[in-house]
Amino acid sequence: MTKTAAIVTGASQGIGRATAVRLARDFSALVLVARNRIKLEETAAAVRAARAEALVIDLDLAETGAAATVAEQTLSAFGRIDALVNIAGAVPGLDVFQMTDEQWHAGLELKLHAARRLTVQAWNALSVSQGAVVFMSGNAAVIPRAGAAAVGAINACIEALAKAFAERGIVDDVQVNCVSPGAIMTDRRTAMLQRAAEAKQIDIEDAKRGFLRQAGIARFGTAEEIADVVAFVVSPAAHWMTGTVLRMDGGEVRSV
Repeated sequence: MTKTAAIVTGASQGIGRATAVRLARDFSALVLVARNRIKLEETAAAVRAARAEALVIDLDLAETGAAATVAEQTLSAFGRIDALVNIAGAVPGLDVFQMTDEQWHAGLELKLHAARRLTVQAWNALSVSQGAVVFMSGNAAVIPRAGAAAVGAINACIEALAKAFAERGIVDDVQVNCVSPGAIMTDRRTAMLQRAAEAKQIDIEDAKRGFLRQAGIARFGTAEEIADVVAFVVSPAAHWMTGTVLRMDGGEVRSV
C-alpha cells in the first residue's frame, strides 16, 4: 500500500495535537512540527497508537529556513506530501495601543509567513499527489476588536492568503481551504479566562459564563471538533471544495 503523509504544524498541543491524532486514522504517516520536543513526542505516541507512523520535527517555524527543512525531511522519510495543515501560531491578544512592533512581527512571522513559506516549499509535492492545504484562522478575522487587534488582523491575512493559494491550486491541482474556529476550550483559552477572572476579581467559572453570554453561544467548542472538520477538508469527499473558509463557532458569527 502506498503511504500517505500529512504535515501538521502546531502539533504539540491544542487543536494541532487533536488534528494530528485524528488524521492518524486517515493517513499512514504524520509529520509533527512544533517547538516543544517533549509535547511533540506525546503527540507522536498517540499517533502511533492509532497505527500511523510519526516523524517529529522540533523547530521554530518563524526561522526562515525552517519550512524547507520540514519539506525536505518529509520527502526524505515518506517520498510524498498529501496534506499540509498550517495550525502553528498563537498571536498575543493585546490591545491595539499596547502591541509593540516586535510583537506584531513575531505574530506575523509564526502564523502568517511560516504558513506561507511551508506551503510554497510543499507545493510541488502536493501538486504531484493532488493534495490539500488547510490554513487556520478564527472568528476575529470577521469580528476584529481593539482589545485583540493582532489576532483579527493576522487571521484576516490568513484567509486572504488561503484564497490566493487556492486560485493557483485550481491550475496545479492542489486543494486549499481555511478553517475558522470559534471559542475552543484549550489550555490557551483557559489561561485567557483565568487572566480575565483575576482582572475582574471573579471566579473562572463566572468568567466562562460571562464569555458565553457575550458571544451568544451555548458552550465552548473542543479541539477534537475542529480536528474532525480538518479531517473532512483533506478527505477525498471534499476534493472539489477549494478557496473556502469553513467556520465552526457554535453560532457566534451570525452568517450563512
